[in-house]
Amino acid sequence: MRTKFICLLLSLLLGYQHLSAQNLIPAAKEIKYLSDKVVRLKSTESKVIPSDGIPNEQYTLKTKGGKAIIIAQSEQAAVWGAATLRQLTNEEGYVPEVEITDYPAFPIRGFMHDTGRNFREVELLKRDIDLMSAYKLNVFHWHLTDNPAWRIECKVYPQLNDAKYQTKGRDEGRFYSYDEIRDVIAYAKQRGIMIIPEIDMPGHSKYFKTTFGFEMATEQGMAVLEKCLKEFFAEIPKEDCPYIHIGSDEVKVTDPEGFMRFCEGLVKEAGRTPIAWDPGLPPAEGTIGQIWYASIGETLKKEPYPRRYIDSYMGYLNNSCPIINTSRNFIHHACTSNGANEMARGGILCLWNDVNIDDPEKLLPHNGMPEGMLAFAERFWVGGEGYSLESEDLIPSPDCDAHKDLVEFEQRLSYHRDNHLKEYNIRWVANASLPWQVTIPATKGTPIEQMKWTKAWGGAIDLHAICKVNGVKIETEMEAWLKTEIYATRDTVITAMVGFESPSRANRISNGIGKQGLWEADGRLIVNGIDIYPSKEWNEPGKYNYHYNTWHKPENEEPYTDEQLFWTREPAYIPLKAGWNTIMLYAPKLFNINNWVAAFIPVEVDKDGRLHEVEGIKFR
Repeated sequence: MRTKFICLLLSLLLGYQHLSAQNLIPAAKEIKYLSDKVVRLKSTESKVIPSDGIPNEQYTLKTKGGKAIIIAQSEQAAVWGAATLRQLTNEEGYVPEVEITDYPAFPIRGFMHDTGRNFREVELLKRDIDLMSAYKLNVFHWHLTDNPAWRIECKVYPQLNDAKYQTKGRDEGRFYSYDEIRDVIAYAKQRGIMIIPEIDMPGHSKYFKTTFGFEMATEQGMAVLEKCLKEFFAEIPKEDCPYIHIGSDEVKVTDPEGFMRFCEGLVKEAGRTPIAWDPGLPPAEGTIGQIWYASIGETLKKEPYPRRYIDSYMGYLNNSCPIINTSRNFIHHACTSNGANEMARGGILCLWNDVNIDDPEKLLPHNGMPEGMLAFAERFWVGGEGYSLESEDLIPSPDCDAHKDLVEFEQRLSYHRDNHLKEYNIRWVANASLPWQVTIPATKGTPIEQMKWTKAWGGAIDLHAICKVNGVKIETEMEAWLKTEIYATRDTVITAMVGFESPSRANRISNGIGKQGLWEADGRLIVNGIDIYPSKEWNEPGKYNYHYNTWHKPENEEPYTDEQLFWTREPAYIPLKAGWNTIMLYAPKLFNINNWVAAFIPVEVDKDGRLHEVEGIKFR
């Protein structure tokens, strides 16, 4: 009996071995199995041995005979080797016997968090940094100032930290002391991450005029700004923060060139390299551009960018549907380049907190992080030639490599969700293979029998993207139908995410919550010819219906709740009969909404409220 038990245990562990080495995120460049055994890890040795001609972040990890040895090109590379070892180690402390050599495609792989609009406690920032380090992101872009407040301790002008000059209800009076900033920088450095502070100038700075009575780009404003920046540079050594982001976006000033030369000059005088948003005010040569317009990214396919740049045009986490963002970040052609070159330096994934937040624990599930971050980490570490796709907003068809690669990544992402990220409320399940027949969107009122059908895949379908790839003009009011079939082995009831829009967590343009007993946006879910309605009564029926941009308006001070977002509210109950079941969605577009999305994603909810894929059903 004991021998059989040991054999069973070894068999289970051996199975884990083959899963774990292939489940790494990001995927490793080279994996060599040294045996078919798994062994208990007894010791770890890490050595930094720089060698000429080897990428700065390259490491080799070898696990053999219960010992792990990391040979790294740099201290940062040693951190990545240790991160890989943690992913390889199961809960019982066993690892496969392997040798892994790995290095990234791009030197900048970052995550940006906006703490200017909504303050985030240091301990939560450190939690974010831990997550970044675990998946080999090496830059934390710290957006420290925005319209509500200057979040940096200011000794020369302490009124900048005074709550009475800041936006009410936006963590007024909250800021980071220089000791806290230095602490976060040191914490990040130990985990292989460099901090890029952003002080947005002169845009996104309403607090400045409120505090001083004059604009930042005036002669008086620049005199104040110069003292603030010099204080920051004196407190934070250039060795810790060699780059300073100066913002410069979404603003018009009388002398844009003059203001930019002033800011860039102060940054360079302090021995730092400036970074600025593009589009933004005109930068000088040597300033790194951080591209945030997708149209500029499209231009890169045809003509080179004139200076060094960072890709942030893959899409913001807070803007679109997290289900779509995750697949988009994976299939995105990073920097429209195979890998880094003199100009293409990498990417930074952004999370802007425009809408007021009352519960910081909701921030990540509401915006699809960490799942979106892991897809981004994969793409910018691995690099690659990209895929020839009509749209990165639509999942490619199953007969192409992009689809096959995405499905394989989803398997790894599910594994990490269930094994390494249990403490996160991840509202995502694998969905790329869910097939749909979709009517090409038409003017509202078009009979379904007059509509043309096309194919689409995924749990959430971007209907604006369907319009674009089919050459259909996007109108104010439109409608579409979606159809799929699910096979069940018996009469049963499953649960599924159901949604008919994806409200932006930026400007709050939305149909809001549905009327009591109905889906939002007048959507319909029809199963085997029978309308299926929301399984529970809405807590706030009909609320948050805003057909206009809510920036700087009272509506943007209303925090999102789980009920407003189809991926965070409780899944609906869907009755299925034994055999094939027809699922239809009716998705009308009622006004000029940002994200016209229809979603149906079967999910299983465990006793702890975590989501998993549904077993025992299939689609055709």
